[in-house]
Amino acid sequence: MENMLYLDLEYGRVVIELKPDLAPKHVARIKELVRAGFYDGIVFHRVIEGFMAQTGDPTGTGRGGSGKKIPAEFNSAPFERGTVGMARSQNPDSGDSQFFICFKPAPFLNGQYTVWGQVVEGMEFVDKIKRGEPPADPDKIVKMTLAEDAK
Repeated sequence: MENMLYLDLEYGRVVIELKPDLAPKHVARIKELVRAGFYDGIVFHRVIEGFMAQTGDPTGTGRGGSGKKIPAEFNSAPFERGTVGMARSQNPDSGDSQFFICFKPAPFLNGQYTVWGQVVEGMEFVDKIKRGEPPADPDKIVKMTLAEDAK
């Protein structure tokens, strides 16, 4: 259970398998932020039907982050349904705390964004996240915990 992450939504629990073999710096930073409670209560500020749900900005605007950038760790993992990738600006090394979960395959992202996880359970709850840029009444992350820390 060392590399499993629980993302709790009001609809249910989403289980994400972390991929330190693909993106060790990203996984380490995500774990650090999760342990600090950074993601608890943060909204999904950009949710595009047929594409993805994005979260991780404490301001809810899409412009904020934790203040610590992570160098890109682009890898060969494809963006499929349930793939978790790091959001960034035009600068490839601008990943911070924002991430997204793909609703459908998004091959145009392959090799352009860092894949650091994969939903292995609860994708039906991700599918329920309200759509919009931003959604009128955005869903929030209730809590994120690492399986290894859960009692």
